[in-house]
Amino acid sequence: MASPSRALVRSLHRLPRPTSSRSLPIRSQQLQRSVATYTSPQQASQISILQSAVDKNSDSFKENAAALGELTQKIAQLHEQAAQGGPQKARDKHVQRGKMLVRDRVTALIDPGTSFLELSALAGHGVYEGEDVPAAGMVTGIGTVEGVMCMIVANDST
Repeated sequence: MASPSRALVRSLHRLPRPTSSRSLPIRSQQLQRSVATYTSPQQASQISILQSAVDKNSDSFKENAAALGELTQKIAQLHEQAAQGGPQKARDKHVQRGKMLVRDRVTALIDPGTSFLELSALAGHGVYEGEDVPAAGMVTGIGTVEGVMCMIVANDST
């Protein structure tokens, strides 16, 4: 005859498994760690503020800040273009066939209210002369699916 603990293990294996983290019993949800918000005085004393000798009123600082602002705008514009995907004609054709666009698929996949960190939005930029290949034809990134951080790779067929 099997021991009581073996019988318990066997019966637990026969139980239906929850389909999502939202359906887990309350007890297991209470075991999750929360974000640490306390810094001990000893740790706080070890944190130092870096002193800077940069003169924010100098001409060279202002020139560098303006150049950085221009580059930041250019990169933001490139990200917006890559986020659109392929040409409008290809996107319209894709939607007419009843298919979801790649970023819509990723948005539907990740948990509502969570963020998606796209990793390679400019992967195909400037690789082929005369051709625009936004994000190298795919979307890659990190997102939360059913409460688990996942690496997501999706093909962009537009």
